Amino acid sequence: MSPDDQRIVGLVEDDPIMGESLVQRLALEGITVRWWQRGRDALDAMASARVDAVVCDIRLPDLDGETLFRHAARTAGAPPFLFITGHADIDQAVRLMRAGAADYVTKPFDIADFLVRLGDLMPARTPSDAPVLGVSAAMLEVERLLRRLARIGSTVLITGETGTGKEVAARFLHASSESAGRPFMAVNCAAIPADLLESELFGHEKGAFTGAAQRHLGYAERASDGVLFLDEIGELHPSLQAKLLRLVEERSFHRVGGEKPIAFRGRLIAATNADLPIRVEDGRFRADLFYRINVVSVRMPPLRERVDDIPWLIERFFAESAASLDTTLRGVGALAEEAARGHAWPGNVRELRNRVERAVALGLGPWMVPADLFPEMPDISGSDALPSLEDARHAAERRHILRALSQTNGEIAAAARLLGVGRTTLWEKMRRFGIAGEG
Repeated sequence: MSPDDQRIVGLVEDDPIMGESLVQRLALEGITVRWWQRGRDALDAMASARVDAVVCDIRLPDLDGETLFRHAARTAGAPPFLFITGHADIDQAVRLMRAGAADYVTKPFDIADFLVRLGDLMPARTPSDAPVLGVSAAMLEVERLLRRLARIGSTVLITGETGTGKEVAARFLHASSESAGRPFMAVNCAAIPADLLESELFGHEKGAFTGAAQRHLGYAERASDGVLFLDEIGELHPSLQAKLLRLVEERSFHRVGGEKPIAFRGRLIAATNADLPIRVEDGRFRADLFYRINVVSVRMPPLRERVDDIPWLIERFFAESAASLDTTLRGVGALAEEAARGHAWPGNVRELRNRVERAVALGLGPWMVPADLFPEMPDISGSDALPSLEDARHAAERRHILRALSQTNGEIAAAARLLGVGRTTLWEKMRRFGIAGEG
């Protein structure tokens, strides 16, 4: 099983016999188990452990399962919880379900039923579950949160600087949901003039104003039971904010010049690069609308906060550009990658994509060099202190090993399989490059 196919379950169980039994049984299903026998240990480890689901006994020796769940649920992208409970604790289990827990089983439970319930919470991974937005810990957390949000219909607010990929995240959320085949209508609230936006958003009736020769269906109506994505919602004119609030609260709207309310059946996803709480304080954005669209907030981190994504994005954008452009470049050089990792990327992922596309179109090859990415900085390669070819190769190899270890959560055997080398070979390279290993 490749790391992308690997499923990981967190088990919180103080009974050594039951814990060992579940670890062995789940291993037969191809599931890796991280087992904690104390609630406090689980709580401390869960902040950094990447698990797809948590199986948790309600009664634990230090803090009970309910306390553990309520602490874990406060974090973004918290995994679903399946509780193990005795008959005396069923009322508590029901209370936990109302608080957001996914499911519970009662001791003694049938293992086949237990596996079915756990499988419902943690669908088997497929190639489509490979990272889409990035490979850094920050972006894997964003993806996990978006996959969870795909199961529900809540309004979502995506925040982040320009160029961080807010629309890409919204499309990923839609593609991961049951309505993936339905419309995705994207509206840039800053790009359409305010006097036209109402008609574009809600539509208009024939004769509603000069030039309205026929009925026009707006984005909200064309979204049907899919998604209405409002980008740069912070730029929405105050008069339209009131009408959007009506759409959110009453799930209906009126075409311009229309008298009959039209039901809104879609999901609303909004995005902004503005600080909406500040705009609320300044009176530029309605507080009631902010609270209604901010049901769940997803922050897209800037590229400078997720440097580990840069090599992955460069390779991805290079492959896309090379497939459509006539280029002499065969790949990305180690020095170009190193220069990219050191750049501040004020334009974020959009800037990176544009620079790679330009480099592929104009590079003289055979390998992309720093000057291809940063023509405005011809000396970025550091020609006065150019590293040797061996040093550049070792630096690139070290980064590649670190990426593999990151994807396998530090599990060396899995990383060795991913890299196509033996475990002993990987250990030796890690020792040579000063990379700490497990144990």
